[in-house]
Amino acid sequence: MIPLSLYVHFPWCVSRCPYCDFNAHAASTFEETRYVECLIREFGRATGVAQGRVIESVFFGGGTPSRFSPEAIRRVLDAIRAEFDCSPSLEVTLEANPQSADRGHFAGYREAGVNRLSIGVQSFDDDCLRRLGRAHDRTDAHAAIDFARQAGFSRFNLDLMYGLPNQQVEQVRADLEMALAFEPEHLSWYQLTLEPGTPFAVKPPPLPDGDRLWEMFAEGAGILEHAGYAQYEVSAWCRDDAVCRHNVNYWEYGDYLGVGAGAHGKLTDAAGEVFRTVQAYNPGDWMEAAEREGAEIERRHRGAENRIFEFMLGALRLKAGAAWILFETRTGQSRKVLADMLEKARTLGLVTESPRGLRASTRGWRYLNDLCELFLPVGA
Repeated sequence: MIPLSLYVHFPWCVSRCPYCDFNAHAASTFEETRYVECLIREFGRATGVAQGRVIESVFFGGGTPSRFSPEAIRRVLDAIRAEFDCSPSLEVTLEANPQSADRGHFAGYREAGVNRLSIGVQSFDDDCLRRLGRAHDRTDAHAAIDFARQAGFSRFNLDLMYGLPNQQVEQVRADLEMALAFEPEHLSWYQLTLEPGTPFAVKPPPLPDGDRLWEMFAEGAGILEHAGYAQYEVSAWCRDDAVCRHNVNYWEYGDYLGVGAGAHGKLTDAAGEVFRTVQAYNPGDWMEAAEREGAEIERRHRGAENRIFEFMLGALRLKAGAAWILFETRTGQSRKVLADMLEKARTLGLVTESPRGLRASTRGWRYLNDLCELFLPVGA
């Protein structure tokens, strides 16, 4: 049985960051109670799809989920447990912004059933944060991490970025050393990218060049490895095998329900057909639709070529790579269909193969986008 997760989107932020391309909406106030009621309605509509399957993980993303009260999060989790069959070891992650961090709220989330926090620090350098357009500062970040500990969270992730406007290698080093001082079990450490349609894409800030970016990555990777963190995915590092199970399910082409304004989902039906789902983007439109016939606005079938590319796009991000058994069971295709693509990858020195599977070589890891493009559908 393909694992099943649940993603729940909370769309509101205090302000929108200039690099962000998520479905986030800046608002000083929002309709918390109505939004929660609509989420509960949508869970009820999804029970048929999930029938006979166990929810292995829940992820509250945004936007800024930590703007919602503990009472709201409790109602959402209570509804999830009532509507779905949940694993006894359910992983429940909530994203938190340092600016909206609150000691009492964190304790309330823990009591409600959240057992993992992901704190969006991005940097501990106030100048970097200002150039990045973040609303919080280093003091806020320190306080948020302290609140997480005081609330009893033994599992928490820190989000950090590198390659920031005018950032220097020594600032990357200082950010990681500060993060490690808090001893998180997990770090999401990734390069800033300019996403189409964002203010940074329209008017790009001065960013480090390719050589400097590689220097930043090499320096940072050495620091993390020396501190006992293992890289298990392009942007994910952890201690003691404390991987984010929810994200691993994405990367291994597992299934997930997407509920909330702009939420995306991926589902496999009983016949092995794969579909991508999308819910209405605008929060107001989403609530109106949820109160009527339902908020799903799109359901796209994924043919064989799309499934192959989508599987490789996720699995090759993992250090362990793509297991053949997962490829065949989750795409419904024999690995023989990869023959021509793999021949090109071998010629370019981008892959390492074994009887168990395929993974990016050292060269392939550095040129991962080029490797993944080899699996694109013809004409894409």
